[in-house]
Amino acid sequence: MTARSWISVPADSPFSLANIPFGIISTAVRTNHRPAVAIGEYALDLEAFAASGGFSELSSSQQDLAVFSQPTLNAFAALGRSVHREVRRYIQNVLAEDTDYPHILKSNLSAQKDVLIELTEVTNHLPMLIGDYTDFYAGRNHAYNVGVLFRGPDNALQPNYNHLPVGYHGRASSVVVSGTQIRRPCGQILQDHMAEPKIPLFHPSKRLDIELELGVFVCKANDIGDPVPIHEAEEHLFGFVLMNDWSARDIQAWEYVPLGPFNAKNFATSISPWVVLADALEPFRCGGLENKTELLEYLQEGKTNNVYDINLEVDLISLCYLVCVIQEGIGTDIQAARTGTTTTITRTNSKNLLFSFSQMLAHHTVTGCPMRVGDLLGSGTISGVEPGTQGSLLEQCSNGKATIKLKNGEARTFLQDGDTVTIRGWSVHSDGCRVGFGECVGSILPAHFASDT
Repeated sequence: MTARSWISVPADSPFSLANIPFGIISTAVRTNHRPAVAIGEYALDLEAFAASGGFSELSSSQQDLAVFSQPTLNAFAALGRSVHREVRRYIQNVLAEDTDYPHILKSNLSAQKDVLIELTEVTNHLPMLIGDYTDFYAGRNHAYNVGVLFRGPDNALQPNYNHLPVGYHGRASSVVVSGTQIRRPCGQILQDHMAEPKIPLFHPSKRLDIELELGVFVCKANDIGDPVPIHEAEEHLFGFVLMNDWSARDIQAWEYVPLGPFNAKNFATSISPWVVLADALEPFRCGGLENKTELLEYLQEGKTNNVYDINLEVDLISLCYLVCVIQEGIGTDIQAARTGTTTTITRTNSKNLLFSFSQMLAHHTVTGCPMRVGDLLGSGTISGVEPGTQGSLLEQCSNGKATIKLKNGEARTFLQDGDTVTIRGWSVHSDGCRVGFGECVGSILPAHFASDT
């Protein structure tokens, strides 16, 4: 049974005492960006906590307290997995109902006022300074589904797929924190793929899509020329976030041959703001998708429980305008109000991965590619095999041949302006305590349209 906190934590909160995710916050009163952890409906301001002597009972951390005054988590992440583990366990102890250190916070009302902030009063920021971002393609169900759409079932997966974690280099500068609005991209689109000659138009994307993913941050660098061995890879991984790698399918269809996606993927990638440490997910290890292909030695992990049992959901909120006519004597007052209808379009699980993040990192560095603290790796789109478990609209609408029915009677193939997409993810202990990520949210803004001329 997991320990309980003296702070009231709602039963459905993703931020139980079993979690303690790290993030970067600011407030209206103190606008500087600084580290915090989430517990229930509160953020524990780690800069204020350190300044008030909150870490006084953790003697090993005294020389490193400056990391809690930094505007990103990079410095803390660079301290290594053993330090992350020690700091998280100490904070759990301080916040536990039966804490060994009640004087630090539980019985110290003055300190509570200084360091505990309601989450509703907090602004979240990107948790890490991201130097590089690589997106993998480890969701085999998604890869197969998309392959069937474009190449048929006999050639759905490329010959290399089961042998290595396929990936491509993304754009770190457009990784944004949850809540950032997403501008519909414009680009070259081929409207008639059968026409000759093939002449593209410049137009806003009509096939704007989502990709449900997990992301992981690197916390330990390797030197150029030195691969990360598979048995050491876990020590290089800091923690996990939810990810939506927004995709413009029509732009991608025209541009991706021969070098893969470019503008179709570089305009935005949303991540959740709270980093769930690897240790918090340790109880939820499980086996992933079976790979009957014998892997080369550098990818042989030596364990079957190498992914995580994380429930994943995607909501689509459709905004519509309601017009209310109010009669006042002989006058008429027309009022327009925006209201949203929420439809859960996807329910799946992160165990639907063929390769682990350790295998992704080992493959990424096998050439000697140097990774740096703060680098971000994406899992690739996570899909199940049943209807309603697919992690992209492309799969759900069969590339525009079918429609997705929303609760308000509307239908979708791809995203419309005003749509909001919310991704949630959580694991549950046997006693009901959740280890979750919060939300990864993005709303679609109209394109800045420009013509060919």
